[in-house]
Amino acid sequence: MIATLTNPREKFWGAILHLASEGLSLRGVDVASFDNLASQIKNGEPFTSGVVFFPMHRVERMELDLPEGNILSLAQRFAEKTGQDPSPLLVSEFLSSAREKSGARSGGDESR
Repeated sequence: MIATLTNPREKFWGAILHLASEGLSLRGVDVASFDNLASQIKNGEPFTSGVVFFPMHRVERMELDLPEGNILSLAQRFAEKTGQDPSPLLVSEFLSSAREKSGARSGGDESR
């Protein structure tokens, strides 16, 4: 998903974690940092993207990250550069963190 924001104008690429009338939470990177992220992953460095929240008044547009004609999507470019599917990188750490928090609230014993 690509989110175009206003004031200041920015574009973010990533996975939507939560969408509500208050705003958009996603895990990803500024499109301007995309090539740096791909290089970092390709070199075996840890993924350091964080979860960001944008109030809805800043969200101008959200679009699926799809290829257009001969132009690859950012996800396809990421996979081509790194040899990895970006989906697990964008979602897995968030899901692991959410499971840990959920386990902590329920007493931490997930074997029940």
